[in-house]
Amino acid sequence: MTDTTPDAEGHLTEPEDLTPETNRRLGWALVIICIAQLMVVLDATIANIALPYIATDLKIGEANLQWIVTGYALAFGGLLLLGGRLADLYGRRRIFMTGLVVFAVASALGGLAQNEPMLLASRGLQGIGAALAAPAALALITTTFPAGPLRNRAFSVYAALSGVGAAIGLILGGWLTGLELGNLEGWRLTFLINVPIGLVAAFLAPRFLPESKPQRLPLDIPGALSGTLGLAALVFGLSRAGDERYGWGDTSTIVPLVVSAVLLVGFVVIERSVKSPLLPLNIFASRARSVAFASMMITPAAMFAMFFFLSLFVQNVLGYSPLHTGFAFLPFTVGIVMGATLSSKLIARMDPRFIAGVGTILAGIALFGFSRISVDDSPAHLLRIAGGSGSLSDDVNYWTAIAPFIILMAFGMGLVFVTMTLVAVHGIPSEESGIGSGVLNTMQQVGGAIGLAALSTVALHFSTNRGEEIGGALQAASGSGAAPSPDAADRLNALIGQAAFTEGATHAFLVGAFMIWTASAIIWLLLNVKHDELATDGPEGVAV
Repeated sequence: MTDTTPDAEGHLTEPEDLTPETNRRLGWALVIICIAQLMVVLDATIANIALPYIATDLKIGEANLQWIVTGYALAFGGLLLLGGRLADLYGRRRIFMTGLVVFAVASALGGLAQNEPMLLASRGLQGIGAALAAPAALALITTTFPAGPLRNRAFSVYAALSGVGAAIGLILGGWLTGLELGNLEGWRLTFLINVPIGLVAAFLAPRFLPESKPQRLPLDIPGALSGTLGLAALVFGLSRAGDERYGWGDTSTIVPLVVSAVLLVGFVVIERSVKSPLLPLNIFASRARSVAFASMMITPAAMFAMFFFLSLFVQNVLGYSPLHTGFAFLPFTVGIVMGATLSSKLIARMDPRFIAGVGTILAGIALFGFSRISVDDSPAHLLRIAGGSGSLSDDVNYWTAIAPFIILMAFGMGLVFVTMTLVAVHGIPSEESGIGSGVLNTMQQVGGAIGLAALSTVALHFSTNRGEEIGGALQAASGSGAAPSPDAADRLNALIGQAAFTEGATHAFLVGAFMIWTASAIIWLLLNVKHDELATDGPEGVAV
């Protein structure tokens, strides 16, 4: 077995024949990158389970509790473009390691937080670390693994971990929150677990990850400010729109969205005029890449909304505990691993349009399946349950109504994520791979915020209407009968809320199905890249 020849940057440029030592290095490189990515993705959901416990221990009011989630999302989504560009300019491994260390330090601060400001500041700092590490991680796969089977398999593992992170976060969050180590509350462990993982990954990175050559170009400060603030305002406005306490018509929703539009228009104007833009707009010149960006904005939007509504349904209607809820999503990990593995093999023989097109169709069918979930909310049934007989979810079987569609959704997402990620980085020059990865990550974050806001609006509309209908029907059915006891009345109100939520969630699933099918139509009609192009494509100076 012959070795390959390193280029001027020390990168190996002929991937056909690899030594065992090179294969070992590549294996460890993938482990480090994927551990970092999993840590970043986990943190988006792992803290959700712990929110009630955090609120109690740190005395955080409900109005500010959302900032534990929103603060992370704002920093992460707003800084992704900047993080990707910094990786290109100052070295991808260096920025990757910096992001991991920042994330680990922020996690330590969060786990040891003694008050609300300290915890919220740590969440924002975690978002900054994630925004530095995530695009650098994806760029490192692109520039470390040669085009073809090796890169396909690497993206398969990366995409699978990115997809299962939400499910694992629910399981891990539920388990850690229930633990107690001496006087250390369990919720603190959801933060502290990141510290050793992040520091060990940062320590090992120099041994197995190649460093890119820094570019002697000035940082686009006006573009960085307008782009970062514009994206942060967009994510904030959308998060408010998706919150039933505010909605689309609230001032705190409208103002950030207007500010975002002004800043992002200004950002485009700046990028068209500066010599060294934060975001080279020619990155959108490729039709195939633009299709990949669009599809990777729409499909995660529906997937994140699925996790949101289905986890609430499983807990509030089926009555699962937080840990039990996490395990209910365990089939998602199986499905996405199967889909990602299959797509990494098929991409060598089949054009991306067919793989991702089928994946989006299957994911839409899964969401349509979720939309068929129903409960008996007739007045007679509700009154009988309120009297202590049975449960609203008696007719909902997890193994027939939920689990099969979780697996189908995950399998479809595995087909889409690997394929569209490969297409998104196809043909991007090595010196711009960081910003290309930043754009892809930004599309996913913004898409998730848009999807949750839009589908939450749909769910709220149908939930409100159904709640009013059920209330009216119950009044008519009760007639002049004796009033229920206070306990039965409270139980009845809770059941009305559960039934109304189910109505809203199923309509959100239905709209989500059509969102994904829209992405499918875009892929089938516009994606024109061939599988043999992906097999030979690679940025200059590909490292192996």
